[in-house]
Amino acid sequence: MEFHVYESARAACEAAGMLIAAQITRKGDSVLGLATGSTPVPAYEKLVQWYQKGVIDFDRIRTFNLDEYVGIDHKNPLSYHAFMQEHLFSKVNLRPENVHLPSGHSAAAGKAYDDAIRAAGGIDIQLLGIGRNGHIGFNEPAKEFTYGTHVVTLTQNTIEANARFFKSADEVPRQAISMGIGNIMAAKCVVLVATGESKAEAVYKTIRGPITPEVPASILQLHPCCVILTDREAGSLMKD
Repeated sequence: MEFHVYESARAACEAAGMLIAAQITRKGDSVLGLATGSTPVPAYEKLVQWYQKGVIDFDRIRTFNLDEYVGIDHKNPLSYHAFMQEHLFSKVNLRPENVHLPSGHSAAAGKAYDDAIRAAGGIDIQLLGIGRNGHIGFNEPAKEFTYGTHVVTLTQNTIEANARFFKSADEVPRQAISMGIGNIMAAKCVVLVATGESKAEAVYKTIRGPITPEVPASILQLHPCCVILTDREAGSLMKD
């Protein structure tokens, strides 16, 4: 596991963008695992800039997103489908047939998504954020790790954290469909970005704490290629 601290949140996120761009440069038909939320936006902005300058090409790239809300229309501006269209998909030359996001609310939907990832040859580089409770994707603290894509009931902590994107917490969907911990661990490389003081404890537990499903990100201690990028606030408890 590699751990790097940057002066600002933007610098940490742009570093993640550089790692993804390097993967695209090395392998023109890479499979990217993508994340949503405010944290990765600067990474996507850099990827768009490099595409516009002709540095990278998305024509043969395939993407699989971590998660999506259950019961929200893909055209809804608050859906993760709409988020990805706004920040990346509509701005680069990704082929629509190469873009994948989970959908549905059944075990069959999860299995179909897992099958599609395997058919693509697996994920080459997986971008992650982290929740204040240590969740990655929508894998909430639990009694055991979940392997494949599955439907999750969101914790109150996560609902409150995501309420800023909605008019109120009451409008936040209560369920999501998410890649499982097994999907994430199967990626060839994982890049986790954490910014802000509210993530400091989660970062510390991820790196220094015991490996436990109560802190889902702690499983990354076992990943053979994991890079954690933070700003000074999120990395503040990692002083020694």
